Amino acid sequence: MTAPSPAPSRGVPAEGSVTSGSPADPFTTTPSPPAATPSSDPEVLPLGWGPQQRDLDAATAAVASMTTGQKAGQVLMPFYPGLDDGAQAATIERLHLAGSIIMGDNVPRTADGLVDTAAMAAVTARLSGASRSDGRDWPGLIGVDQEGGAVARLGAPLTEWPAPMAYGAAGSLPLATDAGRALAAELASIGFNVDFAPDTDVTMGPADPTIGARSMSGSPEAVARLGVGFSRGMLAAGMLPAVKHFPGHGSVTVDSHLGLPVQKASVAELQARDWKPFQDAINAGVPMVMTGHIAVPALEPGVPSSLSKAAYAALRGMGFHGVAVTDALNMAAVEQQFPGGSAAPVALAAGADLLLMPTDVEAAHAAIVSAVSAGSLPAGRLDEAARRVVTMMIWRGREAARPHTTQPPAAPGSGQSLSAQVSAAAITMLSGQCTAPLVGGSVRVSGGSAQDRSRFEAAARDAGLGLGSGPLVNLIGYGGGTVGGDVAVALDAPWPLAASAAPVKIALYGRSRGAFGALLAVLTGKAAASGKLPAAVGSFPEGSGCP
Repeated sequence: MTAPSPAPSRGVPAEGSVTSGSPADPFTTTPSPPAATPSSDPEVLPLGWGPQQRDLDAATAAVASMTTGQKAGQVLMPFYPGLDDGAQAATIERLHLAGSIIMGDNVPRTADGLVDTAAMAAVTARLSGASRSDGRDWPGLIGVDQEGGAVARLGAPLTEWPAPMAYGAAGSLPLATDAGRALAAELASIGFNVDFAPDTDVTMGPADPTIGARSMSGSPEAVARLGVGFSRGMLAAGMLPAVKHFPGHGSVTVDSHLGLPVQKASVAELQARDWKPFQDAINAGVPMVMTGHIAVPALEPGVPSSLSKAAYAALRGMGFHGVAVTDALNMAAVEQQFPGGSAAPVALAAGADLLLMPTDVEAAHAAIVSAVSAGSLPAGRLDEAARRVVTMMIWRGREAARPHTTQPPAAPGSGQSLSAQVSAAAITMLSGQCTAPLVGGSVRVSGGSAQDRSRFEAAARDAGLGLGSGPLVNLIGYGGGTVGGDVAVALDAPWPLAASAAPVKIALYGRSRGAFGALLAVLTGKAAASGKLPAAVGSFPEGSGCP
């Protein structure tokens, strides 16, 4: 649900696995800084979230030499409208900003509507260069929302990935890890070093209006395991992940893009469900956790967690020592109460380190400087936030310069076969014959978008089927309702299948060409639907599917 330009908002818009402990494994295995031993080199002492002591030492020295205005810039990661990256680069230079996020309207395109990857790489290089213009020798943060499924700012020729719920349906840790690495390697090839993924929210099902298929599962254990694997893969490709949205957006009934959700669960209930994926990610050493705009009365009534001291205290109490980044500050849950840049010093004072997408970055920067001068934002708190952000950037810059520490960047589109493999492993049949063809020599299709139907028809022809007669396959896109026909296929969250009258109900979790190829293989009986339902759908319990 990207807001109209010029003020976009984050959210849903209208190949071997890494072995833990190997040189490619960027995670530590302890949730907190380990104690030094007499033989430890203090310079390389790990901090428990990726960087080492030498990175913190360098950051401490760098931040100590900064002015208040420069420190304020280092904790801000803004957006910009349209294609004027030159103006954004100038703002980064002038305000000493940490970097920039790229939204859909910032992506240069070719005449036929594809991402112009050469031009996109030039944009990221220009913005990254701006972050070094005043002598900084660490890279700026160039970020994007690229989860797969409905949340993907960069389309073809980059690989189209299924919705993250596909990983829960497939249930394969190596597959999730490989996908995280492949997705990240393509982003790295065009200059990105931050992807605000994976979403480690635990969905409660159709009452969850925001996350849906962005969640890997309704099982906290599955989300925890797969989220850590996906993050490991991303870091192996040199991409900084950010697990999101603490304290959990999958079990509230209001969309924070539109208003302030209230999480009524007790702390004990949150620890048992919503917080488990975050705890496991922290234990694994994830470098960033994104806080959501969700009020938790058990912590601090009426205050979004992104602005709540109690929420940040809870996060740090779980052993997190890395960078706490807010969700976009231009979302309605915050903007309605704190317009312009006024949320920035409040979030910092509460415990945030990196402030994403303030509505007005100039006003946010000025508000931070003013709050330090007035004493409402302690100077030491700004120092701490800037130090964490700079520590992370120095670490990633150092790692990127070391040979053989990360997978090399991969060409856009190089993950297509792996994406198709994910879809083939995830496709789930809720009802119908598991071991026989479901269609004959010809098939009809309705529903979905024009592109969905075109891709289905192409896959049907490739499978040797005729079109225009035979069983009716009804496609259900994002936000779609109940459908009939002979075969109902959910392309996003599977919730609409609960009330469908179709005798055959299939959850596909994606709409790529590879996903439709997997669907036709099942419909023609050439492949089994091996996925298991990752969250309950009506009378179909979690785990439903073909044996």
